[in-house]
Amino acid sequence: MRKKIISFIDFFYPPFKRIMPLQTFRYAACGGANTLLGLVLYYIGFHYIFDKENFDARVIVFKPHNASLFLSGCFSFIFGFLLNKFLVFADSYLKGRIQLFRYFLSFILSLIINYFVLNILVVYFHVEAFLSQLIATFIVIVVSYITQKNFTFRVNNQVLPDQKIPSQELI
Repeated sequence: MRKKIISFIDFFYPPFKRIMPLQTFRYAACGGANTLLGLVLYYIGFHYIFDKENFDARVIVFKPHNASLFLSGCFSFIFGFLLNKFLVFADSYLKGRIQLFRYFLSFILSLIINYFVLNILVVYFHVEAFLSQLIATFIVIVVSYITQKNFTFRVNNQVLPDQKIPSQELI
């Protein structure tokens, strides 16, 4: 299944070969799919599940745009981790549980940024919630790519010049 998905993604790569490396293209494709899922879930949550009304979670009351953000985030977290681990950064030397923990930290950072941007746009600038989420999503994409490439799914060729890569050490 993994090979079929990668082959499908790589089929569309040739026109982009000159402007980005394959890993960046795969990240863009998988991130695009995950972003689309998140936006669809956000829209459904905002308009149909929460019906543009506050959501009382008994401990705290969420505004509908925030409740929709957390709903879509739960699904995007799982889907995004699986796509990144098995399709984009499959050559990472880190163990799965370490990747999951780091992905969670990256996700929390992205969620916090998304939350603040979304609320600033909705509450202070009175931008419609879904449009605000679109704007916040584009900001989060940049932060997410940087943290995932350099922190969550680090690969061996991403070491400092003075560090040795374990596979290159002489025995």
